[in-house]
Amino acid sequence: MSATEKVTYLLLVVGGLNWGLVGAFDYNLVDSIFGVESALSRIIYVVVGLAAVYGVYSIVSMMSKGDKA
Repeated sequence: MSATEKVTYLLLVVGGLNWGLVGAFDYNLVDSIFGVESALSRIIYVVVGLAAVYGVYSIVSMMSKGDKA
């Protein structure tokens, strides 16, 4: 597993945990740490979103090669 993949999966876990907190407790950890709608919060959301796009690309790439995800 490359460093890019490790960072991607870490960001996906952080994003998933944040969404879990929002859904279960109406608590947004990113906004609590960095401020509601701050520039830094928006950057974090964009980076997590890009990690998700890369994650989808990785899964599709593995499936097309016949690897098991």
